[in-house]
Amino acid sequence: MGSSAKKKKDKKKDFKKPKLKVGKARPKPANFTDTSFKSKAIVLKQQSITTSAPSASSQFSHHLSLLTSRTDSQRRDSLSYLTTAIATRLINAPLEQPVSVLLPKILPLTLDISNGVRAQLLTLLRALPPTDVEDHVGQVLLWLRAGISHLAAEIRSSTMDMLLWAVDCVGDALVSCAGGWVKILKALILMQGWPMESSPQSWSSIKTTTFGKPGSDGKALAKSLNTMASFVEAGLHEHRQEQEQSTGWGWPLNNVEQHMISRRSNCFAYLNLFGPPPDEESQILEDRVDRQRVFVKRFQKPIELGLKAAKQEGGDVGRASTHLQKAIKDGMKDFDGLDGQ
Repeated sequence: MGSSAKKKKDKKKDFKKPKLKVGKARPKPANFTDTSFKSKAIVLKQQSITTSAPSASSQFSHHLSLLTSRTDSQRRDSLSYLTTAIATRLINAPLEQPVSVLLPKILPLTLDISNGVRAQLLTLLRALPPTDVEDHVGQVLLWLRAGISHLAAEIRSSTMDMLLWAVDCVGDALVSCAGGWVKILKALILMQGWPMESSPQSWSSIKTTTFGKPGSDGKALAKSLNTMASFVEAGLHEHRQEQEQSTGWGWPLNNVEQHMISRRSNCFAYLNLFGPPPDEESQILEDRVDRQRVFVKRFQKPIELGLKAAKQEGGDVGRASTHLQKAIKDGMKDFDGLDGQ
């Protein structure tokens, strides 16, 4: 009983108003902190007293390391800084970091979940010197294939923009590198939902799911068809340099271009002297005729069947199908066929 009465008395203390007495100070609370002390100085440990700002090279490397940040805005802002640093450098001035260091850091952002990050990545890629990117087109090809075959429609759409950049920037190197022509065309065909086999059963099973899509799906299909047309033009059309070589310089400089030093960094890569045995999809097709031959053998029939069904939709899809069909016709008009190949 005594302990119970004590507990009741302690509880009542919390609700009992203290009596103030004249001439005595107000009682201090239990959590009172004395702040009446005075200090003559404040000491900060490890305080930096440097007056020079970080160099441009260190800031460039710092923002390059921030591309793996978990925050979308941080990745986008770092890409924006890198783009500004590259675009505003002096003419013929070297980059703060070589392209061989930049591409492995920025290309994984092709599959970033943020639309703003992917858009800023495309702006950065357009600011890079094309001659520097050409030697590393194999890395670009790897991430292009990953983006084209991605499950997210937004990432596939962004990859189409990236493929257009690659065609405009290093189109000849892209279609000539190992697997560039075959693997990209195969990925684009499968992206449309077109089967690689030309049997009627395979086409009748997907026709209802591939075409006739209203709204944004139709726009995405038209965009991918236009992108495929640009890629086909890069691989099948005769470029200005090839036209000059085929025309020749006239006597006494007949065929002199055959004896000049190649402009390619690895002009004998197609021989594959030290690499693993290549498969059919990893061939290096530097010659336009070889690309035409592979196109007729593997891709012409599936694309023609797909375009025949797509043209019936009309609108943007129909116009894009006509664009692709014209690109194929112009690129194959001088092909002699598979005889003797």
